[in-house]
Amino acid sequence: TAWRVLQLGGSELDAVERGCGQCEIDQCDGSVGYGGSPDESGETTLDAMIMDGNTMEVGAVADLRHVKNAIGVARKVIEYTKHTLLVGESASLFAVRMGFPYEELTTQKSLSLYSKWLNQSCQPNYWKNVVPDSSKSCGPYKRPEKVTCKEEQTILQRSVHNHDTIGMVVIGEHGTVASGTSTNGAVHKIPGRVGDSPIAGAGSYADSTAGGAAATGDGDIMMRFLPSYQAVEYMRMGTDPTVACQKVISRIQKYAPNFFGAVICANTTGSYGAACNKVPGFTQFHFMVSSPLLSQPTEQVVDCI
Repeated sequence: TAWRVLQLGGSELDAVERGCGQCEIDQCDGSVGYGGSPDESGETTLDAMIMDGNTMEVGAVADLRHVKNAIGVARKVIEYTKHTLLVGESASLFAVRMGFPYEELTTQKSLSLYSKWLNQSCQPNYWKNVVPDSSKSCGPYKRPEKVTCKEEQTILQRSVHNHDTIGMVVIGEHGTVASGTSTNGAVHKIPGRVGDSPIAGAGSYADSTAGGAAATGDGDIMMRFLPSYQAVEYMRMGTDPTVACQKVISRIQKYAPNFFGAVICANTTGSYGAACNKVPGFTQFHFMVSSPLLSQPTEQVVDCI
């Protein structure tokens, strides 16, 4: 969809918006758009961002409720406000003022996911060091009188997918760069949680003087390292896109060896690459590429490091 927009003369930002928006409509992998990843209260909320590598403008929304086209709302943040990030119910009110319909994001599928989770004692969840014991029971949780810190549970207790976000980098024919993301976040997240996807430099980053990058995976860990920004900076220094992605992953590995995540990178000449962290059940990363050199969109695969 994004490639077709470019071929029809649309801008790089148009391509990112339409491409990510298509995934919202298709509910890609259940992790993008409405009807997926219910939070602890059973509600689906959305995060998205879009970035213009020419002007360095960013539009983003987080914890967006009752509006399906999150990337579209993010684009309106650039076009109609001087802000960068709008959140929660207030972001929804902004969306409605911009003409987006206010509708239900919950579906029978997301409700059944939620019910199943409740029936298995709310496992897994994102709490730690609370009472009652969050590894065995549902809340409401509270702080214990005395804190005894436990090792954080690893990602292996969660189901590992190839993606949990649509991340996109678009390089125009003159080297102009745009990027964007859209996701419904971590399944069974604590309400109010915002991941890496709508954060500039974390979920994605674009700079028309260097390139663009986008990340997918465990956003709570990855956002601490601004991987997309860092990858673009490596490319600015002349690093090959694949190596730039690998260096970013290696940097996170030192602190979180078991994290689930991947990064895609593309520079202004159209060279591209990707890298992922190798954990059991996730040894390769698949991503799609469209370019004048390819007759059709092509799936690429890299081995994780």
